[in-house]
Amino acid sequence: MFDALPSPPPLAVSAPAALPAQALRYPSTRFMGSKQHLLADIWAVASRFEFSSVLDLFSGSGVVSYLFKAQGRQVFANDYMACSAVFARALIENSSIRLSDEDMQLLCDPATPGDGFVSTTFKGLYYSDEDNAFIDTVRANLSRLASETHRALALAALMRACLKKRPRGAFTYTGYRYDDGRRDLKLSLREQFLAAAACVNAAVFDNGQENSARQGDAMECAQQADLVYLDPPYYSPLSDNEYVRRYHFIEGLARHWAGVEMQWHTKTRKFKSYPTPFTTRQGAYDALEALFRRHQQSILLVSYSSNSEPTQDEILGLLRKYKQKVEVVSVNHRYSFGNQGHKVGANNNRVQEYLFVGA
Repeated sequence: MFDALPSPPPLAVSAPAALPAQALRYPSTRFMGSKQHLLADIWAVASRFEFSSVLDLFSGSGVVSYLFKAQGRQVFANDYMACSAVFARALIENSSIRLSDEDMQLLCDPATPGDGFVSTTFKGLYYSDEDNAFIDTVRANLSRLASETHRALALAALMRACLKKRPRGAFTYTGYRYDDGRRDLKLSLREQFLAAAACVNAAVFDNGQENSARQGDAMECAQQADLVYLDPPYYSPLSDNEYVRRYHFIEGLARHWAGVEMQWHTKTRKFKSYPTPFTTRQGAYDALEALFRRHQQSILLVSYSSNSEPTQDEILGLLRKYKQKVEVVSVNHRYSFGNQGHKVGANNNRVQEYLFVGA
């Protein structure tokens, strides 16, 4: 079923040059699987090739798309999560619009009638009543902004504020049992939002290209580019890769909880996850092959983890079906948190992050 071929020795890559300052201005994130700490390694591999456009098929936090934008490439960011698409619209597609002081005053105006959805639905689950009311205030005022780009910036700031205010940045549990007293958890949502808006504004820049953001299934994305970067959900029988379960609250914010199947019986008030082939080993294998086949005319750059499946040899075997030159780079990496509390900081969070290259 899975054709395993002998793996070549890891590709030797010299120490990369320092990244441009702009590449490091992306707002920090605790998004699961974020490559924020691997940007120099990714660029060290990508910069060996000549290319002017990049398709980031699983853009996630948006940090890799932002890296390529900072390097002057035309970037097409895609993700099936609405929250990821919002980040990409705000900071990849957007080149000039920022939130003004007047915009911020408008967003924080408590006089605007709202639906109270967060205050009612999530009362006592993640934030205080005051913080929930503030989230509803911002939601109610989003429609008063001048453009969709302004709304993306505001939503990006609100989602970042919610992630920073939440212990461990996840919504898989209720209450505050992971509160370690850090400053982020002491600030109000309003204070976090104001700080996040300033951070998002500071990251907006123009790289002289027409960049775009799309929310959609990577398996149905017809966009082509010189280089295609793939950082799909990593399948492992030992842990889950369920982004919707982990981030359902900010995903709900991005979608205004429209078109989702709420699971009212659950303690976390999550909604039903989106279908994805990466929830099974066979599904992940077949999906990767389909994507390699579709984008075989492009340079392929794939991030994958040593503790995930398909294995290194299997991915190399798939790439060799469609690319003449295939190499792999191994990078030491440690995940910032595990799926269970007792795994946080454990040695088994140390893995090899593979960067596969097909040219």
